[in-house]
Amino acid sequence: MAQPQVPSDGGETLALPCGETKSVRSLDLGMREFECDCGGRHAVVMDVHPPERFVPDFLVDVLQEAIETTSEEMPEFGTAHLMGIVLEEFPESVVSADVSDDGEVGTGIVWVSDFDARRLHEIVVELVIELMEHAVSHADDDAAVTAFEDRMLEFDVAEFVEAYRAERDLSEDDVYA
Repeated sequence: MAQPQVPSDGGETLALPCGETKSVRSLDLGMREFECDCGGRHAVVMDVHPPERFVPDFLVDVLQEAIETTSEEMPEFGTAHLMGIVLEEFPESVVSADVSDDGEVGTGIVWVSDFDARRLHEIVVELVIELMEHAVSHADDDAAVTAFEDRMLEFDVAEFVEAYRAERDLSEDDVYA
């Protein structure tokens, strides 16, 4: 969880999972990861980033149609929900902050993970597959469940992420990937 402090440049400071701190105002909307003083790279996600950052448009459409949200602030399944799933699965590896009151940040919620952008991307895809598998298991259609499971045995998450990032032109060397 975010640890509010008073940084020298104003705004909230996140206590990162690695033990370092980062001013939220040092994160910009185009940033997807940054090199940290700890020597690692940390993924950055903001609620204004579209869920299509992680999965294709058609899948986002399916998720938005299939998943009912109970939040008035976020009535449609999106990035905040994806990051909520990641946070639930990896609570010690992700910090978040509601910065909607800080007009200099340009977003409402920011998440920083202990993972680099590529690994976070893989985790999101893995968790979406688990979500889909859970939904299919409630279909009361053994053939559909078996077909889904068979398809998922053939699905390589790392290969998908590599191809998707290449398609979206997200380079490993790009700090904003």
